[in-house]
Amino acid sequence: RPPRSTLFPYTTLFRSQDMSAPAFYPKPGPMTVAEIAAKAGVVLAEGVDAAAVITGVAPLESARRGDLSFLENVAYADAAATTAASACFIAAKFAARLPAGVIALVSPEPYRAFAKVAGILYPTLLKPVSAFGAVGVSPGAHVHPEARLEENVTVDPGAVIGPGAEVGAGSVVCAGAVIGPSVKVGRGCSIGAGASLLHSVLGNRVIVHPGVRLGQDGFGFAMGAKGHLKVPQIGRVIVQDDVEIGANTTIDRGTTRDTVIGEGTKIDNLVQIAHNVSVGRHCVIVSQVGISGSAVLEDYVVLGGQAGVVGHVRIGMGAQVGAKSGVMHDLAAGGRYLGAPAKDARQTMREVAALARLVEKGKSGKAETKGRDGEDKA
Repeated sequence: RPPRSTLFPYTTLFRSQDMSAPAFYPKPGPMTVAEIAAKAGVVLAEGVDAAAVITGVAPLESARRGDLSFLENVAYADAAATTAASACFIAAKFAARLPAGVIALVSPEPYRAFAKVAGILYPTLLKPVSAFGAVGVSPGAHVHPEARLEENVTVDPGAVIGPGAEVGAGSVVCAGAVIGPSVKVGRGCSIGAGASLLHSVLGNRVIVHPGVRLGQDGFGFAMGAKGHLKVPQIGRVIVQDDVEIGANTTIDRGTTRDTVIGEGTKIDNLVQIAHNVSVGRHCVIVSQVGISGSAVLEDYVVLGGQAGVVGHVRIGMGAQVGAKSGVMHDLAAGGRYLGAPAKDARQTMREVAALARLVEKGKSGKAETKGRDGEDKA
């Protein structure tokens, strides 16, 4: 066992109850309940202490005075009755569960309202920020003389920005990130530590988390008995405004046309998007999804965790594909799909139920045969 540190004794370092203790999260500036209600578009009830001060956020069960919490999922409704929070975003049907003294911030979308206010209280947690605490270009960064940086760009030590690259005003390039030759990064972007951007064009307010790989060549080969001939990938990756890309996700550049990620799309960690894929606006792609080359996702598509999409298929607008499903053909707009191959979710659930009934019937028949004859003849 290592010697006990005088600076960070174990009892302090690993204390789990006080979630505001670690220095990772700077204590937010106080906001009154009136200010919070105004930011969230909530109307306060008469007699509420609008001057009450909020200094942090916490879940219902561990919240203290001064904390803001929320309730949206009915599974946590019992915790509302005992919470010590000062205020809580909550649906109208649950508001009566709050103890006296807890201010009900009644909202039709409590979690969304909470997220908006939490983002105001903790603005530095919304995207990767300088690990060096730097402002401007660090002496340890490597910025090519032919690169162009607008005002207010922060570049951490170890970051590399290549010739002809452009980085827009207010963007942050974190430690060890690589922005390749002629890559364009828009304004207000955040490029996480160790990410690499090659052959890519990013819009404004794009968030790229640590370890992301954009613009490497796609998996393209002309296969044959004499060997597999590599196909040059001469397309780009186009990432539109307000996209967020999770840690260690990979997005390949196109072969002869671009790979495109549409405006407002949110991509989780560990996602693979192959060459020539077109992802529409405001899609949600959850962890460990794999999308094969030239697939098309229309706007507002949702792919659950570990779903797989074969190449050259189209998923219609607003379609939702469940976790671990395999998309092997085109899917119509607006549907909900499960299974491998993915099909209408209701049909998949009927098939699962029917299979379960067959299994139970087989078990009961086996038991009946054994009971009649004294031995198992099923």
